[in-house]
Amino acid sequence: MKVEPDIFRMSAQAQAESDRRALADIAAGKGVPHELVREWLLKWGTPEETPIPPEWLA
Repeated sequence: MKVEPDIFRMSAQAQAESDRRALADIAAGKGVPHELVREWLLKWGTPEETPIPPEWLA
């Protein structure tokens, strides 16, 4: 039986590149503050649930 590669594992090089891009985004002011995400997530499954704010995906 052939074992498929684990799609959730990255090489050290790929992980370092991903980290570099994330840190650059943070330095550029991109991202959503934790508290805003937390407040949004706490509404999941309640009548106050809303879609993800589109500006979070920009």
